[in-house]
Amino acid sequence: MTGLLVVRPGPLTTVQDLGRRGVAHLGVPRAGALDEPALRAANRLVGNPAGTAGLETTLGGVTLRAVGPQLVAVTGGPAAVRLDGRPVAWGAAVAVPDGSVLDLGPATHGVRGYLAVAGGLTVPPVLGSRSADLLSGLGPAPLTVGQLLPVGPPFASDRADLVPLPAPPAELVLRLQPGPHLDWFAAAARPLLARSRYLVGPASNRIALRTEGPPLPRARADELPSEGMVLGAVQVPPDGRPMVFLADHPTTGGYPVIGVVPAADLPAAAQTRPGTPVRFVPLTR
Repeated sequence: MTGLLVVRPGPLTTVQDLGRRGVAHLGVPRAGALDEPALRAANRLVGNPAGTAGLETTLGGVTLRAVGPQLVAVTGGPAAVRLDGRPVAWGAAVAVPDGSVLDLGPATHGVRGYLAVAGGLTVPPVLGSRSADLLSGLGPAPLTVGQLLPVGPPFASDRADLVPLPAPPAELVLRLQPGPHLDWFAAAARPLLARSRYLVGPASNRIALRTEGPPLPRARADELPSEGMVLGAVQVPPDGRPMVFLADHPTTGGYPVIGVVPAADLPAAAQTRPGTPVRFVPLTR
């Protein structure tokens, strides 16, 4: 079998594609790469279709040994990439001979790196996706030492030489469409959200980007029945600090939603570290 053998799994490295779409009514989160443009770019660099499964690393990188010759590319949060100890290109295709060790180091900026391999990772799909879903436990578990990741045959398609990507933001700006529960908040809540500066909270993960900053005042103190939640929903728990739902978010929730962040703004959210300033920009319908 040709593949990638895990030498060092890093703090949290998972297999991700573009996620399980259209199954939220079954209570299944979408999952998938948090920074979709970065995964798509890595796949283009090795000639894969955009949604081919690759690896998503978190802060600390990953180390892999090639079983059979492989062609890989790394994108997302910038990091040092080494092949048998020698520096190689980040953001470009790299040929990895059989038995060689590829090391993706800690991210120097941003949070999440993406590694694509020509042919893609062919772990068994679940409900049409090979993504790891850390909330419900669907899909492959996070990488462990000694695990062999199977790789499929290369696709017969052209490769991109270069795919420009934005740098991780120094300040995260999130547009905010009005949510369905504005009447659950005091009149001052939305203006307060718009003029305040929040910080990315350390408890942020693949489920939600949590924030620290001024609590948003509520107009109602009773409980909201659980209802369906969408990607980008900004739920406000009892502590009043808004949190933005990311790819592994639950499909239902019982806290009021003050707004929804457009999907186009979420890749940047995936690359912001704790302490990064966050600014919400309310939109009109």
